[in-house]
Amino acid sequence: MSSITVTPIAPALGAEISGVDLRKPLAADDLAAIKRAWSDHLVLRFRGQLLSDPELMALSRSFGELDPPGPNPYGKPFLTEFPEINVISNVKKDGVPIGNLGDGEAVWHCDMTYIETPPMAAMLHALDVPPSGGDTYWANMYMAYETLPAELKQAIAGRRAIHDATYNSAGMMRKGMKEVTDPREAPGAHHPLVVRHPETGRAALYLGRRRNSYILGLPLDESNALLDELWAHATQPEFTFRQEWKLHDLILWDNRCTLHRRDAFDPSVSRIMHRTQIKGIATIPYEQAGTVAA
Repeated sequence: MSSITVTPIAPALGAEISGVDLRKPLAADDLAAIKRAWSDHLVLRFRGQLLSDPELMALSRSFGELDPPGPNPYGKPFLTEFPEINVISNVKKDGVPIGNLGDGEAVWHCDMTYIETPPMAAMLHALDVPPSGGDTYWANMYMAYETLPAELKQAIAGRRAIHDATYNSAGMMRKGMKEVTDPREAPGAHHPLVVRHPETGRAALYLGRRRNSYILGLPLDESNALLDELWAHATQPEFTFRQEWKLHDLILWDNRCTLHRRDAFDPSVSRIMHRTQIKGIATIPYEQAGTVAA
């Protein structure tokens, strides 16, 4: 029997997992219990987990195959020894950033939806945290879809949107990209606005990022108006969980049914996070019939 304890953090999503040392290989019962809690709560927090990078990668592989980070504005991995790990930081050494996203606000987004097969999940491990600021928020996209007014559900049924590849969530242009002035011409994957979670079978709103998004087949002004309604609805406080970081916190989240964002913080203090992500599968439109895993 598993000895872990699951404590919900917020009504909408998020749970804290205690009673397990993530530096060690997970026992089968513990891994099964964690996966059940993850399915129920979408975002899991483990406190006080002082993991080395190899331990972080080994833990991540318990949930699936590692997916390499997306391209960053500097064009090369931040950790040459561990290219599977992305560094999220505002710290500079000799004037060169050691990580991505800086200290500004990172807007609401879902990770790497500008590609055809976005990662299914990610882990973020806190190695250095500021005394305040830099909080991260997650939003429940099952709940966002289930509470949509009937007319909005009808308006987006069967529709797809462009998920722009030009900018990251901190507004930085990705290497090799150029300015986009018309969202209809934005580079990036086209995903359904409502997806079927491949494991739970539940419907989730799937928005990616607001910047340069466009709903295929609509006049641009209608697309913008509809997207603004969807984003305003999906990011209401009652759908969210706020993470106030402590040193050596580790967060695991489901990238298929959540959005997340980050507050800005004082640029004079350091924040260092190491991040892994786990391969996913192509998005499945909710309307599309298919076998769903038990």
